[in-house]
Amino acid sequence: MIEKATSILTNTGPITDKHILEQYELAHAWESDGEGGFRNTGVAKGSVAPEILFIERCIKWLKPGSGRMGIVLPDGVLGNPAAEYIRWWIMRETQVLASVDLPVEAFIAEANVNILTSLLFLRRKSEEEKRAEALSGIEEYPVFMAVADKVGFDRRGNKLYKRTSDGEEIVEPKTYVERLRIGGRFVERTLTRSEKIEDNDLPVIAEKYREFLEEHDGRKPAKKKKVSKSKTQRRKKVAVR
Repeated sequence: MIEKATSILTNTGPITDKHILEQYELAHAWESDGEGGFRNTGVAKGSVAPEILFIERCIKWLKPGSGRMGIVLPDGVLGNPAAEYIRWWIMRETQVLASVDLPVEAFIAEANVNILTSLLFLRRKSEEEKRAEALSGIEEYPVFMAVADKVGFDRRGNKLYKRTSDGEEIVEPKTYVERLRIGGRFVERTLTRSEKIEDNDLPVIAEKYREFLEEHDGRKPAKKKKVSKSKTQRRKKVAVR
């Protein structure tokens, strides 16, 4: 028996074998249940976008209750009305820990992917959590949200550095310790150099996310409320009606 994973970090890849569609819940047609949710009709679709199946497979690989994952998804999955049942399924199966909007430059230079994407962090719910939420509804919980406007390079892959309002590159002193061999023994000396600052929002976002996790510890508060219907920072995300 294969053990469940405790962590997954991934990007969606091609899945083209249509014979495996019947193995996936999200490869079936879903319809509204009239109460704000969806139900599986049991009718398999003829074809499904590979990233949809990848979402389900990764979540099912996680250990229930504690397994976490980070996945890059096209924004259409998180915002298109036709994909609402997918967002509902994600909310049913997982706790959304964080959603980070990525700029188009994130993948266009090396992967030639010219679409907007988001980085989603999730924790798989336990069966006990899912049963409790089916009876009493989903509790409101904090979700980390951020927008990365810069990732350190432009669409052509050229490095970007922070500049002043006048357009001059900003530099800051950086201290290094050099170890040299002099007269048969090693000595250390401290050097200070002025270096340009990479224009990249991701390190700052990562630090803020660490602070968020330390504050909330990935747990829900006791107060019960309905999960917010949408995220409206720059685009709608993980929205359920």
